[in-house]
Formats: sequence, C-alpha cells, structure tokens
Amino acid sequence: MANPSSDPLHGITLERMLTELVERHGWERLGDVVNIRCFQIDPSIKSSLTFLRRTPWARAEVEAFYLRQLR
Repeated sequence: MANPSSDPLHGITLERMLTELVERHGWERLGDVVNIRCFQIDPSIKSSLTFLRRTPWARAEVEAFYLRQLR
C-alpha cells in the first residue's frame, strides 16, 4: 500500500474548495477574509478560478482560509 499524502489539500480541486467556501460563507464574507476584487465586485466561480490560478498569493490565502475551516 502506498503512503498517503500528508498534504491536507491532496485531491481537493480549487473549484471544489472555492465552491464549498462560497456555500458556507458567501461571497461577502469571502471578500472580507481574502481582500481581492473578484470576490467583492460581481463575483463568480469562473472569474475567481481564473484569477486564483494566475495569482499564487491569492490562491495561497484561499487555501489557508479553507484549511482553517477544516479544523
């Protein structure tokens, strides 16, 4: 049996992560926690995914927020 990954985000797509956060907290709260325009002005999953895939610091903030929700 292979060793399981120690990465808590292993197997979780960015889209799934973002969708769960929006369902749980809504765009307004997400925009307060992660201060980026794509969460604050006319937010959508598609535009947010495009931005997060191109912006490592923003993706890292979203991932950190997601991980805090798992605790």
